[in-house]
Amino acid sequence: MHARTTRMVLACMATVLLLMMAACASEGSDATGTDEASRGTVTIGSKIDTEGELISSIVKLVLEDAGFDVVDKSQTGTTEVVRKSIIAGEIDLYPEYSGNGYWFFLDDLTDEEKAGYKNGQDGYDTTARIDLEQNGIVWLEPIRANNTWALAVRQEFAEAEGLETMSDFAEYVAEGRPVKVAASDEFFTSAGNPEFEEVYGYALTEDQKIRLAGGNTAATEKAVAEGTDGVNFGMAYGTDGALADLGLVILEDDLGAQIVYWPTPIVRESIVDEYPEIADLLEPVMASLGLEDLQQLNARIQVNGEPADAVARDYLVDGGFID
Repeated sequence: MHARTTRMVLACMATVLLLMMAACASEGSDATGTDEASRGTVTIGSKIDTEGELISSIVKLVLEDAGFDVVDKSQTGTTEVVRKSIIAGEIDLYPEYSGNGYWFFLDDLTDEEKAGYKNGQDGYDTTARIDLEQNGIVWLEPIRANNTWALAVRQEFAEAEGLETMSDFAEYVAEGRPVKVAASDEFFTSAGNPEFEEVYGYALTEDQKIRLAGGNTAATEKAVAEGTDGVNFGMAYGTDGALADLGLVILEDDLGAQIVYWPTPIVRESIVDEYPEIADLLEPVMASLGLEDLQQLNARIQVNGEPADAVARDYLVDGGFID
Protein backbone atom coordinates (compact mmCIF):
# COMPACT_ATOMS: atom_id res chain seq x y z
CA MET A 1 0.00 0.00 0.00
CA HIS A 2 2.79 2.38 0.91
CA ALA A 3 4.77 1.56 -2.24
CA ARG A 4 1.71 2.11 -4.45
CA THR A 5 1.02 5.44 -2.76
CA THR A 6 4.59 6.48 -3.36
CA ARG A 7 4.36 5.56 -7.04
CA MET A 8 1.11 7.53 -7.39
CA VAL A 9 2.67 10.60 -5.74
CA LEU A 10 5.70 10.39 -8.03
CA ALA A 11 3.47 10.01 -11.08
CA CYS A 12 1.45 13.05 -10.07
CA MET A 13 4.60 15.08 -9.51
CA ALA A 14 5.91 14.08 -12.93
CA THR A 15 2.62 15.10 -14.54
CA VAL A 16 2.66 18.46 -12.79
CA LEU A 17 6.26 19.02 -13.85
CA LEU A 18 5.47 18.27 -17.48
CA LEU A 19 2.49 20.63 -17.40
CA MET A 20 4.66 23.39 -15.92
CA MET A 21 7.32 22.86 -18.58
CA ALA A 22 4.69 22.97 -21.31
CA ALA A 23 3.26 26.17 -19.84
CA CYS A 24 6.68 27.78 -19.72
CA ALA A 25 7.40 26.73 -23.29
CA SER A 26 4.06 28.12 -24.39
CA GLU A 27 4.67 31.35 -22.50
CA GLY A 28 8.13 31.70 -24.04
CA SER A 29 6.71 31.06 -27.48
CA ASP A 30 4.01 33.68 -26.94
CA ALA A 31 6.59 36.17 -25.68
CA THR A 32 8.75 35.55 -28.70
CA GLY A 33 5.78 35.97 -30.96
CA THR A 34 4.94 39.35 -29.47
CA ASP A 35 8.49 40.70 -29.86
CA GLU A 36 8.85 43.11 -32.76
CA ALA A 37 10.68 41.34 -35.58
CA SER A 38 13.82 42.94 -36.98
CA ARG A 39 13.14 45.21 -39.95
CA GLY A 40 16.30 43.94 -41.60
CA THR A 41 20.09 44.06 -41.40
CA VAL A 42 22.19 47.00 -42.58
CA THR A 43 26.00 47.10 -42.54
CA ILE A 44 27.46 50.54 -41.86
CA GLY A 45 31.01 51.73 -42.50
CA SER A 46 32.93 54.98 -42.26
CA LYS A 47 36.26 56.58 -43.02
CA ILE A 48 39.03 56.72 -40.43
CA ASP A 49 38.24 60.14 -39.02
CA THR A 50 36.29 61.66 -36.16
CA GLU A 51 33.39 63.01 -38.18
CA GLY A 52 32.94 59.80 -40.11
CA GLU A 53 32.69 57.89 -36.86
CA LEU A 54 30.26 60.46 -35.43
CA ILE A 55 27.88 60.40 -38.39
CA SER A 56 28.00 56.62 -38.72
CA SER A 57 27.14 56.40 -35.00
CA ILE A 58 24.18 58.73 -35.52
CA VAL A 59 22.94 56.62 -38.43
CA LYS A 60 23.45 53.40 -36.51
CA LEU A 61 21.47 54.56 -33.46
CA VAL A 62 18.60 55.90 -35.56
CA LEU A 63 18.29 52.64 -37.48
CA GLU A 64 18.60 50.50 -34.36
CA ASP A 65 15.91 52.57 -32.66
CA ALA A 66 13.67 51.90 -35.67
CA GLY A 67 14.18 48.14 -35.33
CA PHE A 68 17.02 47.43 -37.76
CA ASP A 69 19.90 45.11 -36.94
CA VAL A 70 23.05 47.11 -37.65
CA VAL A 71 26.44 45.58 -38.34
CA ASP A 72 28.95 48.24 -37.29
CA LYS A 73 32.04 48.36 -39.51
CA SER A 74 32.82 52.03 -38.88
CA GLN A 75 36.42 53.21 -39.22
CA THR A 76 36.58 51.02 -42.32
CA GLY A 77 39.51 52.76 -43.97
CA THR A 78 40.52 55.58 -46.28
CA THR A 79 38.23 57.06 -48.91
CA GLU A 80 39.50 54.57 -51.50
CA VAL A 81 38.93 51.59 -49.19
CA VAL A 82 35.45 52.53 -48.01
CA ARG A 83 34.41 53.49 -51.53
CA LYS A 84 35.40 50.10 -52.90
CA SER A 85 33.63 48.42 -49.99
CA ILE A 86 30.23 49.96 -50.72
CA ILE A 87 30.45 49.35 -54.47
CA ALA A 88 31.40 45.72 -53.80
CA GLY A 89 28.48 45.33 -51.38
CA GLU A 90 30.73 44.69 -48.37
CA ILE A 91 29.02 47.57 -46.59
CA ASP A 92 25.59 49.06 -47.30
CA LEU A 93 25.94 52.63 -46.09
CA TYR A 94 28.58 55.13 -45.03
CA PRO A 95 29.01 58.93 -44.68
CA GLU A 96 30.65 60.52 -47.73
CA TYR A 97 31.21 64.11 -48.84
CA SER A 98 29.46 65.63 -51.85
CA GLY A 99 32.65 67.36 -52.96
CA ASN A 100 34.42 64.03 -53.39
CA GLY A 101 32.13 63.38 -56.33
CA TYR A 102 34.25 65.91 -58.21
CA TRP A 103 37.22 63.55 -57.90
CA PHE A 104 35.24 60.33 -58.34
CA PHE A 105 33.74 61.48 -61.65
CA LEU A 106 36.22 64.08 -62.84
CA ASP A 107 36.56 62.57 -66.32
CA ASP A 108 32.78 62.59 -66.81
CA LEU A 109 32.15 66.20 -65.77
CA THR A 110 31.55 69.10 -68.11
CA ASP A 111 33.32 72.37 -67.40
CA GLU A 112 30.03 73.78 -66.14
CA GLU A 113 29.56 70.86 -63.74
CA LYS A 114 33.12 71.22 -62.45
CA ALA A 115 32.53 74.88 -61.71
CA GLY A 116 29.27 73.94 -59.99
CA TYR A 117 31.13 72.17 -57.20
CA LYS A 118 31.90 75.56 -55.71
CA ASN A 119 28.16 75.65 -54.94
CA GLY A 120 26.97 73.14 -52.38
CA GLN A 121 23.63 72.19 -53.92
CA ASP A 122 24.92 72.03 -57.49
CA GLY A 123 27.83 69.80 -56.52
CA TYR A 124 25.59 67.55 -54.45
CA ASP A 125 23.05 67.18 -57.27
CA THR A 126 25.73 66.30 -59.82
CA THR A 127 27.38 63.74 -57.57
CA ALA A 128 24.07 62.13 -56.60
CA ARG A 129 22.97 61.80 -60.23
CA ILE A 130 26.18 60.27 -61.57
CA ASP A 131 26.77 57.92 -58.63
CA LEU A 132 23.26 56.51 -58.97
CA GLU A 133 23.63 56.07 -62.73
CA GLN A 134 27.07 54.49 -62.66
CA ASN A 135 27.20 52.63 -59.34
CA GLY A 136 23.69 52.27 -57.99
CA ILE A 137 24.57 54.45 -55.00
CA VAL A 138 21.87 56.70 -53.51
CA TRP A 139 22.82 59.97 -51.81
CA LEU A 140 20.43 60.72 -48.96
CA GLU A 141 19.68 64.03 -47.21
CA PRO A 142 22.96 65.95 -46.78
CA ILE A 143 24.23 67.91 -43.80
CA ARG A 144 24.56 71.41 -45.18
CA ALA A 145 27.84 72.22 -43.46
CA ASN A 146 30.98 72.73 -45.53
CA ASN A 147 33.71 70.42 -44.32
CA THR A 148 36.19 71.48 -46.95
CA TRP A 149 39.96 71.14 -46.95
CA ALA A 150 41.89 73.84 -45.10
CA LEU A 151 45.27 74.61 -43.59
CA ALA A 152 45.48 75.25 -39.86
CA VAL A 153 48.20 77.18 -38.07
CA ARG A 154 48.90 78.22 -34.47
CA GLN A 155 47.16 81.51 -33.80
CA GLU A 156 50.20 83.12 -32.21
CA PHE A 157 52.37 82.05 -35.15
CA ALA A 158 49.82 83.38 -37.64
CA GLU A 159 49.72 86.74 -35.89
CA ALA A 160 53.50 86.98 -35.72
CA GLU A 161 53.92 86.13 -39.41
CA GLY A 162 50.90 88.05 -40.70
CA LEU A 163 49.16 84.92 -41.96
CA GLU A 164 45.42 85.21 -42.43
CA THR A 165 44.71 83.83 -45.88
CA MET A 166 45.99 81.23 -48.30
CA SER A 167 47.33 84.11 -50.40
CA ASP A 168 49.47 85.03 -47.38
CA PHE A 169 50.62 81.42 -47.14
CA ALA A 170 51.61 81.34 -50.82
CA GLU A 171 53.70 84.47 -50.34
CA TYR A 172 55.25 82.95 -47.21
CA VAL A 173 56.25 79.82 -49.17
CA ALA A 174 57.60 81.89 -52.08
CA GLU A 175 59.87 83.78 -49.68
CA GLY A 176 61.54 80.54 -48.70
CA ARG A 177 60.39 80.65 -45.10
CA PRO A 178 60.34 77.44 -42.97
CA VAL A 179 57.42 75.24 -44.01
CA LYS A 180 56.43 71.82 -42.69
CA VAL A 181 52.89 70.74 -43.57
CA ALA A 182 51.40 67.71 -41.81
CA ALA A 183 48.64 66.03 -43.82
CA SER A 184 47.39 62.77 -45.24
CA ASP A 185 48.70 61.36 -48.49
CA GLU A 186 45.27 62.02 -49.98
CA PHE A 187 45.54 65.73 -49.16
CA PHE A 188 48.90 65.98 -50.90
CA THR A 189 48.08 63.90 -53.98
CA SER A 190 44.41 63.79 -54.97
CA ALA A 191 42.64 66.67 -53.27
CA GLY A 192 43.32 69.66 -51.09
CA ASN A 193 46.85 70.81 -51.73
CA PRO A 194 46.87 70.34 -55.53
CA GLU A 195 43.93 72.73 -55.80
CA PHE A 196 45.57 75.21 -53.43
CA GLU A 197 48.82 75.08 -55.42
CA GLU A 198 47.04 75.61 -58.74
CA VAL A 199 45.00 78.58 -57.56
CA TYR A 200 47.59 80.28 -55.36
CA GLY A 201 50.69 79.50 -57.41
CA TYR A 202 52.96 77.90 -54.83
CA ALA A 203 54.60 74.47 -54.86
CA LEU A 204 55.61 72.43 -51.84
CA THR A 205 58.75 70.34 -52.05
CA GLU A 206 58.76 66.77 -50.74
CA ASP A 207 60.81 67.71 -47.68
CA GLN A 208 58.12 70.24 -46.76
CA LYS A 209 55.46 67.50 -46.64
CA ILE A 210 54.97 65.40 -43.51
CA ARG A 211 52.68 62.51 -44.49
CA LEU A 212 50.64 61.00 -41.67
CA ALA A 213 48.79 57.71 -42.09
CA GLY A 214 45.00 57.87 -42.40
CA GLY A 215 42.91 60.98 -42.80
CA ASN A 216 42.27 61.95 -39.19
CA THR A 217 42.83 65.67 -38.68
CA ALA A 218 43.15 65.09 -34.93
CA ALA A 219 46.69 63.91 -35.65
CA THR A 220 47.61 66.67 -38.09
CA GLU A 221 46.20 69.41 -35.88
CA LYS A 222 47.97 68.04 -32.83
CA ALA A 223 51.24 68.02 -34.79
CA VAL A 224 50.75 71.72 -35.61
CA ALA A 225 49.79 72.66 -32.06
CA GLU A 226 52.82 70.90 -30.60
CA GLY A 227 55.24 71.75 -33.42
CA THR A 228 56.13 68.08 -33.83
CA ASP A 229 59.23 67.67 -36.02
CA GLY A 230 59.01 71.34 -36.97
CA VAL A 231 55.43 71.13 -38.27
CA ASN A 232 53.92 74.62 -38.48
CA PHE A 233 50.98 74.00 -40.83
CA GLY A 234 48.51 71.14 -40.90
CA MET A 235 45.55 69.71 -42.77
CA ALA A 236 42.20 70.57 -41.24
CA TYR A 237 38.52 70.51 -42.13
CA GLY A 238 35.93 73.25 -41.77
CA THR A 239 33.87 71.36 -39.17
CA ASP A 240 36.76 70.22 -36.96
CA GLY A 241 36.03 70.59 -33.28
CA ALA A 242 39.56 70.75 -31.86
CA LEU A 243 40.77 73.93 -33.57
CA ALA A 244 39.90 76.47 -30.88
CA ASP A 245 40.92 74.16 -28.04
CA LEU A 246 44.35 73.67 -29.62
CA GLY A 247 44.84 77.38 -30.26
CA LEU A 248 44.68 76.97 -34.03
CA VAL A 249 43.12 79.10 -36.75
CA ILE A 250 42.19 78.32 -40.35
CA LEU A 251 43.81 80.20 -43.21
CA GLU A 252 40.99 81.69 -45.24
CA ASP A 253 40.57 80.33 -48.77
CA ASP A 254 40.28 83.87 -50.09
CA LEU A 255 40.36 82.90 -53.79
CA GLY A 256 37.88 80.03 -53.44
CA ALA A 257 40.21 77.19 -54.42
CA GLN A 258 38.27 74.49 -52.64
CA ILE A 259 34.96 72.95 -53.57
CA VAL A 260 32.09 72.46 -51.14
CA TYR A 261 31.95 69.24 -49.12
CA TRP A 262 28.59 68.37 -47.57
CA PRO A 263 28.65 65.29 -45.30
CA THR A 264 26.02 62.88 -46.60
CA PRO A 265 24.97 59.30 -45.83
CA ILE A 266 25.13 57.24 -49.01
CA VAL A 267 23.55 53.82 -49.41
CA ARG A 268 23.33 51.05 -51.99
CA GLU A 269 20.25 51.32 -54.20
CA SER A 270 19.23 47.72 -53.47
CA ILE A 271 19.03 48.58 -49.76
CA VAL A 272 16.90 51.65 -50.47
CA ASP A 273 14.59 49.55 -52.62
CA GLU A 274 14.24 46.97 -49.85
CA TYR A 275 13.98 49.45 -46.99
CA PRO A 276 12.75 52.80 -48.39
CA GLU A 277 11.96 53.98 -44.87
CA ILE A 278 15.68 54.48 -44.19
CA ALA A 279 15.66 57.74 -46.16
CA ASP A 280 12.68 59.04 -44.16
CA LEU A 281 14.27 58.05 -40.85
CA LEU A 282 17.54 59.86 -41.55
CA GLU A 283 16.20 62.95 -43.37
CA PRO A 284 15.14 65.02 -40.32
CA VAL A 285 18.31 64.17 -38.40
CA MET A 286 20.65 65.20 -41.20
CA ALA A 287 18.61 68.35 -41.87
CA SER A 288 18.92 69.35 -38.20
CA LEU A 289 22.72 69.35 -38.18
CA GLY A 290 24.72 72.47 -39.01
CA LEU A 291 28.33 73.66 -38.96
CA GLU A 292 28.36 74.60 -35.28
CA ASP A 293 26.62 71.36 -34.31
CA LEU A 294 29.30 69.30 -36.03
CA GLN A 295 32.12 71.38 -34.55
CA GLN A 296 30.72 70.93 -31.03
CA LEU A 297 30.01 67.21 -31.43
CA ASN A 298 33.38 66.58 -33.05
CA ALA A 299 35.06 68.47 -30.19
CA ARG A 300 33.49 66.17 -27.61
CA ILE A 301 35.10 63.22 -29.38
CA GLN A 302 38.41 64.81 -30.43
CA VAL A 303 39.07 66.98 -27.42
CA ASN A 304 37.18 65.35 -24.55
CA GLY A 305 37.77 61.79 -25.66
CA GLU A 306 34.10 60.81 -25.37
CA PRO A 307 32.90 57.74 -27.30
CA ALA A 308 31.23 58.61 -30.60
CA ASP A 309 28.18 56.50 -29.74
CA ALA A 310 27.63 58.42 -26.50
CA VAL A 311 27.96 61.79 -28.23
CA ALA A 312 25.60 60.71 -31.00
CA ARG A 313 23.06 59.35 -28.54
CA ASP A 314 23.01 62.60 -26.55
CA TYR A 315 22.30 64.59 -29.70
CA LEU A 316 19.57 62.25 -30.86
CA VAL A 317 17.84 62.04 -27.47
CA ASP A 318 18.04 65.80 -26.89
CA GLY A 319 16.58 66.39 -30.35
CA GLY A 320 13.75 63.94 -29.78
CA PHE A 321 14.87 61.68 -32.63
CA ILE A 322 15.17 58.54 -30.48
CA ASP A 323 13.90 57.55 -27.05
